[in-house]
Amino acid sequence: MSQDDRRGAEHGAVGTRRKRGADGGSSELVTPGGSTRIADDVVAKIATMAARQVGGVYEMGAGMSRTIGSVRERLPGMTADSTQGVAVQVGERQAAVDIDLVVEYGLSIPDLATAVRTNVVNEIEHMCGLEVVEVNITVDDVHVDGEEPEARPEESRVR
Repeated sequence: MSQDDRRGAEHGAVGTRRKRGADGGSSELVTPGGSTRIADDVVAKIATMAARQVGGVYEMGAGMSRTIGSVRERLPGMTADSTQGVAVQVGERQAAVDIDLVVEYGLSIPDLATAVRTNVVNEIEHMCGLEVVEVNITVDDVHVDGEEPEARPEESRVR
């Protein structure tokens, strides 16, 4: 069974197998009738959702981006960045993904990284028809239960 057949079987749907062009890339996005361009943000959102689906992923983003995201959520009119911790490069037929993770303590980081990588590749290839050439994962921290910083009571500025 080829790798494409396995991917199609994993998704359990008929017709999910991708046609490959002469260069090995997906041929669904560039056709005689026109081309389809998928925005980087779309691929990043799919990668984020796929990574979060894997048990053991506590949070996404490096330390500074998590801090900025936390502050951003508290500002009026601002929303959380739905792709925090994910950067992508998207070409006509290929995509590369970089992911920053915080993992739960006690899990095998290599096994978790493999599971995240597999899920991200499967989802991007299934949903976008792009060939994922690499998924680089950086584990920035380990979450330990009970280690959350305590909320400091806000001091009144008026006395």
